Amino acid sequence: MTPTSAARPYVRTSGDGPSIRFLGGLATVKAGGAETRGRLTVVEFVNPPGFAPPLHRHLREDEMFYVLSGTATFHCEGETLPAGPGDFVLLPVGLPHSFVVDPGEPLRTLQITTPSGFEDFAAEVGEPATGRPSGPPVIDPVALGHAAARHAIEILGPPPGHDGPPRS
Repeated sequence: MTPTSAARPYVRTSGDGPSIRFLGGLATVKAGGAETRGRLTVVEFVNPPGFAPPLHRHLREDEMFYVLSGTATFHCEGETLPAGPGDFVLLPVGLPHSFVVDPGEPLRTLQITTPSGFEDFAAEVGEPATGRPSGPPVIDPVALGHAAARHAIEILGPPPGHDGPPRS
């Protein structure tokens, strides 16, 4: 994403911002590279119980999560990090990581990546969210891997404790 030269103040209200169905969850971009001069991306995620992205690492961005509701167990560099409402999780650039949303309720987080660019990956892999409910995602692991590589993300395998493809 090409950063703009002059960022402007704004408010994105609840539910406002470009929304993308991404790997079985809903991603709403609150701030991207265009608004932050390429410095960071902030995305509100809602992921269903049991959701677990593949084990991966970002080669360009630090990734952080602020948990708004629900609980999950994050895995990073051999550490297990349980997190719930009000908790902040830092996943530094270059370290393999994943997470598993606990059963019972969806996980709602603010995901922050710095520098920006994650929103471009989500848009390439996902599809614009509309008012209609969507079914289970169809994830082509080869296409996901190619898109990830174009955005400096390495897919390393299934999440910890999973033997198959990423669950949704």
